[in-house]
Amino acid sequence: MPRVLVIAPTYNERENIATFAAAVLESLPAADLLVVDDASPDGTGDLAEALARRSPRVCLLRRRAKAGLGRAYLAGFRHALARDYTHIVQMDADFSHDPKELPRLIAATAEADLVLGSRYSAGGIRVLNWPLRRLMLSYGASLYVRLLTRLPVMDPTGGYKCFRREVLQAILRGPIAAEGYAFQIETTYHAWRRGFRIKEIPIVFADRAAGVSKMSLAIAREAVLLVLRLALRHR
Repeated sequence: MPRVLVIAPTYNERENIATFAAAVLESLPAADLLVVDDASPDGTGDLAEALARRSPRVCLLRRRAKAGLGRAYLAGFRHALARDYTHIVQMDADFSHDPKELPRLIAATAEADLVLGSRYSAGGIRVLNWPLRRLMLSYGASLYVRLLTRLPVMDPTGGYKCFRREVLQAILRGPIAAEGYAFQIETTYHAWRRGFRIKEIPIVFADRAAGVSKMSLAIAREAVLLVLRLALRHR
């Protein structure tokens, strides 16, 4: 039986965290949930701490300040590797990633070392409640990554993933530069370059119903530059 840890970074997710945690634990009755909170001023960390006191399956990792999605996930990955988890899932806590899809991600690791929940895999685009401009930017970013790096996945910028333990052990031996959403590209790229099997399964991505997006111009700029560096290194 796999030992599964679901990692969800949070910053100002008080409106979502309780219902999200309940949905994750219901979807994977044998899994644990790690909330990595970046000192949310809205009290998300305090609410997550209360959830952890009520359930041994919930754990809270508090960080001193908002330091980026990538740094939060790295802290969560190290937490997982220091324990006996065999499968590590990363996902958003705002219900953009449906917790009901978790069993499919875990099952797909029977054929792959890294499973990606893909918005743009075969069968069409599966994104709900996005304006056309945002959808075009996101899909264009995926094309940009694939063209420059030759990374053979349709949705390299997606953040719903399940890693086998061995993948994280390998990619964390080297430096991970990205602090923001470019982290999603970089970790998948390093897994591919190390020869791990990658599989995409189609998911439906729904824009958040509560809370505020953390995307910014600085995060987008970091992603553009990271892809250029990866492409140059690859060539």
